Amino acid sequence: MGKSIPPRAGKQPVAGVSRSGPFSERLFWKIIPFAIAALVMVPVCVVVASIFSTEDEIWQHLIATSLPRLLTNTLWLALGVMIGTSLLGVSLAWFTAVYTFPGSRFFSWALFLPLAIPAYVTAFVALGIFDFAGPLQTSLRKLFDADLFWLPDIRSGPGVAIVMTLAFYPYVFLLARNAFLTQGKRLLEVAQSLGLNHRQGFFKVALPMARPWIAAGVMLALMETLADFGTVAIFNYDTFTTAIYKTWFSLFSLTAASQLASLLILIVFMIIMIEQYFRSRMRFAENKRSVRIERIQLVGWQAIAVTVFASTVLFFAFILPVMQLTVWAADSFSDSLNQRYLEFVWHSLSLATIAAIITTLIAILLIYAVRLHTGFWVRLAVRLATIGYALPGAVLAVGVFIPLAWLDNLLSDSLLAIFNIETGLLIQGTLAVMLIAYMTRFLAVSHFPLESAQTRITKSIDEAAIGFGVSGWKMLRTIHFPMLKGSLFTALVLVFVDVMKEMPITLMTRPFDWDTLAVRIFSLTSEGEWQLAALPALTLILAGLAPIILLMRQTEK
Repeated sequence: MGKSIPPRAGKQPVAGVSRSGPFSERLFWKIIPFAIAALVMVPVCVVVASIFSTEDEIWQHLIATSLPRLLTNTLWLALGVMIGTSLLGVSLAWFTAVYTFPGSRFFSWALFLPLAIPAYVTAFVALGIFDFAGPLQTSLRKLFDADLFWLPDIRSGPGVAIVMTLAFYPYVFLLARNAFLTQGKRLLEVAQSLGLNHRQGFFKVALPMARPWIAAGVMLALMETLADFGTVAIFNYDTFTTAIYKTWFSLFSLTAASQLASLLILIVFMIIMIEQYFRSRMRFAENKRSVRIERIQLVGWQAIAVTVFASTVLFFAFILPVMQLTVWAADSFSDSLNQRYLEFVWHSLSLATIAAIITTLIAILLIYAVRLHTGFWVRLAVRLATIGYALPGAVLAVGVFIPLAWLDNLLSDSLLAIFNIETGLLIQGTLAVMLIAYMTRFLAVSHFPLESAQTRITKSIDEAAIGFGVSGWKMLRTIHFPMLKGSLFTALVLVFVDVMKEMPITLMTRPFDWDTLAVRIFSLTSEGEWQLAALPALTLILAGLAPIILLMRQTEK
């Protein structure tokens, strides 16, 4: 029996692109990740480079009037949301993952539902109900016939933090619950064998083991807090995002706005580094399904207390906002449902659809390119291309607008100088600015589900296809696309819903008179028209339920 001859050392053909394939195609798949990464990094680099620009008068005004307050407000808000989301998310995750109590199966998925409500919608509902002129305080003043000076003012830092906590705690709940599910009842049995009761087992064993997941969830909630514009604007609570908007549109200084954005980028990147540190410490172990489903039965007052706690959180975070919006929408339905409202719906749907298709197609190019070329630099380019999701929308709006405005002016001047044609602005004031910003912001949202799905397509499938003469574009079209069909739908839906709810990018880069549902909500709530804002808000919530259902199905799997 002869010995098999090992393959000759050297460059091996890349899976998916045969060696005999056209050079231009191989070069395309190698260049595409770097091109997309460059497109994504341009806004970031432009914003960071603005640090070296000078706007002395405006900066003196900001330092003297608002910058110390911005730093203080942002710091306290971030701290409050971190504490609030940690307490709610971890406690609810522990109860639903480890214990059985009345309604435990219902709460295990229902507590995800607040993710469907944009934080700015929860904000104006909270103001409409709990503000001084709201129905709650009005009824209490009539009941007690006195001023309610002892009630806390919801238009305050703690009020904003509470609203954001109710909106963002599901990030912590999701990751912490997944960690606790892998521990199960057996971990507490080990803790009991060491002489610890359930409470001590949680604090000394379960909580330390789940700390990296909890930290990752808290960091996600924190980045959403720093990126938020609508909530703080509705509460008139100045942070970096509101300052960027006001500096651009009130002080008319795009340079100073980009400098403020650069400071926010530095803060966000510090948070990303911390989150990556905790993620690197995560360790995964295989657990039997029988271990995961073992729960501890709560009885008596403990079962009642946990059920009441979970019900209270769900009531204030989801049920009450939806009920109040439904009442307002019913009262103002005839005034809200008109031709103008249908235009808002059409603008939102068309923008979200176009952005979802473009973003998902680019994500497919990225994951296929890194499959063909697995080198370090290609993988680094893909990671840079997906970094936009960590950046606040207001920052991206500034970063995208500045280079496009420069390019627009260059094209206009060139056409005037060469052909003596006055074109005006060709790019500014078009949907192109918004779509580029959307793609930059949400590319990671479509990339991650597609990347996870493609790892299930083994290399042997590619090698078999090459054996039949199928490679490159043809392989992507005939082999990978059908196998990625479910994940393609997931990616499209996630980007679609995120664009529907996105406010700062749309508000700061939209063409004239091109309002969406999110912009309409902002405009109405800025004027205190809570009832008229209810119908577009309910529309966004219904759209937001789609990714929550997908997320719950994925969690169960």
